[in-house]
Amino acid sequence: MKSQSNIKLSRSSCFASLIGDIYAGKRVLVTGHTGFKGSWLALWLQKLGAHVTGLSLPPNTKPSHFELIGLKELLLHIEGDILDLKMVRRAFDEAKPQIVFHLAAQPLVRDSYDNPKGTFDTNIGGTVNVLEAVRQCPSVRAVVVITSDKCYENKEWAWGYRENDALGGHDPYSASKGATEIVCSAYSRSFFGKNGRGPHLGFATARAGNVLGGGDWANDRIIPDCIRALSQDEPISIRNPNATRPWQHVLDPLSGYLLLAKRLLEDPDHFCGAWNFGPADDMQIKVIELANQLVKAWGSGQIITPPSDKTAPHEAHLLRLCVDKAAQGLQWTPTLDSESSIEWTVNWYKAWHEKTPDLRAISLRQINEFEKQYR
Repeated sequence: MKSQSNIKLSRSSCFASLIGDIYAGKRVLVTGHTGFKGSWLALWLQKLGAHVTGLSLPPNTKPSHFELIGLKELLLHIEGDILDLKMVRRAFDEAKPQIVFHLAAQPLVRDSYDNPKGTFDTNIGGTVNVLEAVRQCPSVRAVVVITSDKCYENKEWAWGYRENDALGGHDPYSASKGATEIVCSAYSRSFFGKNGRGPHLGFATARAGNVLGGGDWANDRIIPDCIRALSQDEPISIRNPNATRPWQHVLDPLSGYLLLAKRLLEDPDHFCGAWNFGPADDMQIKVIELANQLVKAWGSGQIITPPSDKTAPHEAHLLRLCVDKAAQGLQWTPTLDSESSIEWTVNWYKAWHEKTPDLRAISLRQINEFEKQYR
């Protein structure tokens, strides 16, 4: 990564002092709150004193972080599909949100090969429905749409992509995220800016990479696949061992989203646009390295690498983000290194594996610790 090593990390303030009490008493709508990232974000917002409404389909995995932490008890839970515009508008009418975090999506590259139309419909059409609801909701003051680092036209070069680099996508998922960015840019300039035809509000997109942390059970993701194998005392099968991914603990990009929405409330014109939230250099590691660290932290386990499947769908081998803009503009920097990220992840899953009864308390403890370490 050509520029990230030159970032001067600003750790003069802990996260609590940076975020202040901006979320206390605010009405916040989170789409996709039953998903992995969405459930962690909703829990964090609730801890910060927000009145959270969640709009989502039921969890698509068993178990799920959403169910294990009892998140439904802590917020207004609205079950529905973002492809249903009337339902989305009703949810906005009920929640009257001041801040919107849009995370609901089809999040998996490999699933997009099996269902490309559903991926495009959900990721593009569903986002359009959310933005249409925003246009008709006078209470909204800030919107953060979560896309993906895979929105970039990936040339697999050695340095990090900047927010003004070309969008693209080899696979349906990546293409859907690149297209979502274009849709968001059009809505921002046409409707939400000073001269737009809609409400003047803070509007931004957030691009993050591969996240890890407790409570993810999605198929075809390295951490859930490893945990399933380790918890059942089975070998871990690594299909693409030499691929390099921008790993980061889930709390790192979420802290960026929270800071971004705060800035959008304070200065909507200055902070609008696209923002990268990527990991530090030591988190740019190969899949096989991550698996080995995970096995070491778990205390046991075996890794196997079967022969490559030449019929398997295309997967990127190298993808990096430049986070200079977030570091300089938001005072955001990645907080957890690879060792801590993996340790926290394994500790959460071990608690689940050992049937610890209060996984909400463990999740909140990790959020508290993250806030203290953010310096």
